[in-house]
Amino acid sequence: MNFRVTGFKERQAKKRMILGRVIGTVVSTRKDERLTGFKLLVVEPMQPGKKAESGEFVAVDTVGAGVGEIVLAVMGSPASRTMTDADGPVPVDAAIVGIVDTVELAGSR
Repeated sequence: MNFRVTGFKERQAKKRMILGRVIGTVVSTRKDERLTGFKLLVVEPMQPGKKAESGEFVAVDTVGAGVGEIVLAVMGSPASRTMTDADGPVPVDAAIVGIVDTVELAGSR
């Protein structure tokens, strides 16, 4: 199954961190051996106070997030830098780097 959202990566590449909700999991029995032991989660981008954005993506979970949680993710080279070993960066395009407790916007509660 191919999973590609045209234009999403290009829009997100300019952002440093992406706020999103974990909406699912991915099971992969064959993958780069350096990804063994890491969960792959489906993340739906969102903006506080607005409806979810389109363009779900798969990210490597580096912090122990679960379905339904709000997370911070990074894409591109920052994602691969979150996971390095003796051979260098692990080939990932998106990584979950934080679990969000609260989001506060100026003038709202």
